[in-house]
Amino acid sequence: MTATALRALLASDQVTHVPGVYDPVTAALAVRAGHRAVHLSGAAVSAIALGRPDLGYVHGTQIADRASTLVPALGGVPLLADADTGYGNPLHAVWTGLAYARAGISGLHLEDQVNPKRCGHLAGKELIDAELAAAKVSALADHVPHLALIARTDAYAGHGLTETIARCRAYAEAGADAVFPEGVDSLDELAELHKELPGVPIVINRSEAGGSRPVLSDADLAAVGVRLVLHPVSALLAAMRAASLAYRAIAEEGSAEPVDRMPWAAFTALVGQEEALDLDARYVPGRLQT
Repeated sequence: MTATALRALLASDQVTHVPGVYDPVTAALAVRAGHRAVHLSGAAVSAIALGRPDLGYVHGTQIADRASTLVPALGGVPLLADADTGYGNPLHAVWTGLAYARAGISGLHLEDQVNPKRCGHLAGKELIDAELAAAKVSALADHVPHLALIARTDAYAGHGLTETIARCRAYAEAGADAVFPEGVDSLDELAELHKELPGVPIVINRSEAGGSRPVLSDADLAAVGVRLVLHPVSALLAAMRAASLAYRAIAEEGSAEPVDRMPWAAFTALVGQEEALDLDARYVPGRLQT
C-alpha cells in the first residue's frame, strides 16, 4: 500500500521534499522527476476547479474527486492530500478519510481551525478546542487506519510555541503519525518542538503563500525531526507564470514562439499518445491481434 510507503518516509531519518501536483500531467511530471511522494493542496483545487481563493469553498469530496484522476498517473507514488478541518465533527472527518481512501489517497493532513477555515498564512484564523481536534484525530486513527495521518495545528500565529507544542503532543497521543506545526520556521523552535516530542515526525510547509521564510538545509531539518517538507503550490505558480507569458506573447506578437515551452512530442509522450494509438490499432475491426 502507498500509505505504507508514506509512513516509511515519516519513519526515516531523512528529509523528503513533497511537491504539489494538481492534474494527471503534473503528477506524471513529478514522478518522472524522481519524487517519492506528492501533495494535493486544497488551495490548488480551489483555484484550478473553481477559480476561488483558499477560504473554504472546496469540500473534501471535490479533493477526493480530483485525487482519483491523479492516482493512475502516480504509479504507486503516495499522494498526501489536504483535508482542511475534516469538514465537520469527528464523524465527518471519518467520512472524509474514507472518501480519500477510496480515491487512492495515501495520507491526509487535518487541521484544528474552525470550519470553514482560512488559508494558514492569513490573519484572523480561529481554532477549535484542542480536545475536539484531538477527537477528530482519534476517530480517523481508529476508523481509517490505512491512511497516514498528519495532524496540523495553526496555533503558532495567535498563541505561540507553547500552545503549539501542547496541541502537537495531544494530537500525537491521539494517534497521528506526524505533526504539522504551521508557521514554525526557525531551527531553534523546531528543535524545541522536537525536544518536547521525541520520536514524533514533523512536517513543515515551504509555501510561497508564507512570503519570505528561512530556507534551512535538509541536514539541519533532519536533525530536529523534520521528515517531510511540503511545496504545495510551487509548480502551480510556475505554470501560471508560463501560461501568462504565452498568452501575452500571442496577444502582442501573434505567436508564442518567444516563450519557452515543452515540445509537442514530449507532451504527447507524457500523456501516453503512442501507447493509446497502439491499443487503438490493435482493436480495429479486421485487424484484431491475439
